[in-house]
Amino acid sequence: MKSLQNLVFIIVMAASALANAQQDSLKLQREARALLREGNKLYNKQQFSDAAIAYRKALGKNSKYEKASYNYGNTLYQDKKYKEAVEQFKVTTETSKDKMAQAEAYHNIGNAMMEQKQYEQAVEAFKNSLRRNPNDDETRYNLAVAQKEAKKQQQNQKDNKDKNKNQKDQQKQNEEDKKNDQNKDKKGDDKDKKDDQQDQKNDDQKNQQKPNQDQKDKQNQQPKPQQGKMTPEQMKQLLESLNNEENKTQKKMNTEKSKGRKVKQEKDW
Repeated sequence: MKSLQNLVFIIVMAASALANAQQDSLKLQREARALLREGNKLYNKQQFSDAAIAYRKALGKNSKYEKASYNYGNTLYQDKKYKEAVEQFKVTTETSKDKMAQAEAYHNIGNAMMEQKQYEQAVEAFKNSLRRNPNDDETRYNLAVAQKEAKKQQQNQKDNKDKNKNQKDQQKQNEEDKKNDQNKDKKGDDKDKKDDQQDQKNDDQKNQQKPNQDQKDKQNQQPKPQQGKMTPEQMKQLLESLNNEENKTQKKMNTEKSKGRKVKQEKDW
């Protein structure tokens, strides 16, 4: 009996706790709805920052409150916080079971991507919106604009890529030309240096030969004795010698005169 009483007590307590939890949940839901309405009023007055505060409070009361989450994304979009807005809209696309709500969230994701110039992502978002609501002409128009901008962006990226490639190629060519010029200058300098060294060597050889040549030239410049021409001293000596010979001859002739001439005798045949 006692065990039965304990079981009944537990059931009653659990039911009471559940009832209290449900009451708390309903209370939070009511508070969340009130905050949502407050946020909507502020949003309509274009007081987006204050509206965002109200929506965040509503989500604090009920984290799965889809309308508060979606509207909070709209305030972020209006404040040009496009990246944060996209993340908030994604919550709606992942949690909402309403295709129209999902279509609107994807539509807004596409608009936020357009603002960030992420046109390919915008195209995909608008396509997802049209898959859930094919009759939305505004989304279809936005899709056409996004496709046009995406194509233009792709072409610009291709042009920029080609331009960068050409610039890199030109820079590489300039570097190669500069390197070749430096090599040519170096070779020219080496050749000039080699020529200078050869010239110096030749000059050194000439300088070594120059004394011998100068000496030879000096010798060539010295006056050579001329054949057949006597010096004054030699002429004086020759004259004295001739005078002495002449005196001797004269003296001998005088002696022979004094003895008489010899008579030539005939031979006796």
